[in-house]
Amino acid sequence: MSSSNESTKAVTSAKARRGPPLAWVGWAFLILLGLAVVAYIAAKAATNPVLFLQNLLDGLKLGFVYALIALGYTMVYGIVKLINFAHGDIFMVGAFTSFYAVSRFNLHQWPQAVFPGIPPAISVVVGSITVMLLSMAVCTVLAVTIERVAYKPLRNAPRITALITAIGVSFFLEFFGALPFVFSGRFIPYKSPFPTTAWYVQDGIHPIVAGQASPDNTISFSNIFLLIAAASILVQILLQFIVKRTKIGIAMRAASYDQNTARLMGINVDRVISFTFAIGAAFAGLGGVLYAIAYSSIWSQLGILPGLKAFVAAVLGGIGSIPGAFVGALIMGQAEAMTMSYISTPMRDAVAFTILIIVLLVKPTGLFGEPSGEKA
Repeated sequence: MSSSNESTKAVTSAKARRGPPLAWVGWAFLILLGLAVVAYIAAKAATNPVLFLQNLLDGLKLGFVYALIALGYTMVYGIVKLINFAHGDIFMVGAFTSFYAVSRFNLHQWPQAVFPGIPPAISVVVGSITVMLLSMAVCTVLAVTIERVAYKPLRNAPRITALITAIGVSFFLEFFGALPFVFSGRFIPYKSPFPTTAWYVQDGIHPIVAGQASPDNTISFSNIFLLIAAASILVQILLQFIVKRTKIGIAMRAASYDQNTARLMGINVDRVISFTFAIGAAFAGLGGVLYAIAYSSIWSQLGILPGLKAFVAAVLGGIGSIPGAFVGALIMGQAEAMTMSYISTPMRDAVAFTILIIVLLVKPTGLFGEPSGEKA
């Protein structure tokens, strides 16, 4: 009997390694589709390489913002197996927090007000960092509160219950924020906490004069792009350090593998989960500030599409994988930028969710994800 069971398990394991029948058809379709897209973009790039490089920069800017949101999705799912659909709305709260800090309270100018003799450049840097830290703190408190009030009581409930609760929390934040005495439901122009400086590349790097467009056939970028790229890369490095090198990171990895065993080893799993929500929300809040600065307009539904696209990025990279979320976000940014430029702007959302469907059909574990194995 034991030999028969072992034989059955071996056959099942072999089948699992080979994958489902006709899986190669999906892979072949995906490869052909990818080659067709690459060939089309390459032909367009050969026609106008400057436009292609500009799209590449725009896609990187968008992808770096998506990465800041996707990290929260992938960390929370990795530990509690919950897709926190309210995460995109926390991103929105971060943008509005910075808006009020700048437009109502002039928080970005506090160094100049407190220390009149401080150099203007230092004042701008310190003031802007203060605004970002405030937004991150508010988002952290909001996320931990949501986790304690809405998710923690459902820790042992079926997953669908927690998922529906997450959707409900998301709707609450969106429509509560749309009330006239909260954020209102209209688009609001965003005032940046620091001045924007732009450059164009043409036989060297040259500044763009305020109020003027860059010359034709040039690649332009701004200090906002540099800030978004630097912040996203630093966050990725910081998160890798926390997860790999710190005590709380080891606890996070243990809880993601088996919460019951982690409790037996003396790990406070509830505290680990709260920390995971907190750090993910802090990154989302930073992403909300940077997104608002880059695109200069905010509203109460701001977090819906960026949040969903960041979720697609997390699935594409392999939800539960931190490097996967980062790479998936960069791919999503490029896909969206190239679609807007070479196909049409309304198609960018369709392409994003088409990627989700293809990934779920062909490789549900994503680029960096691993199939879940049975725990001993």
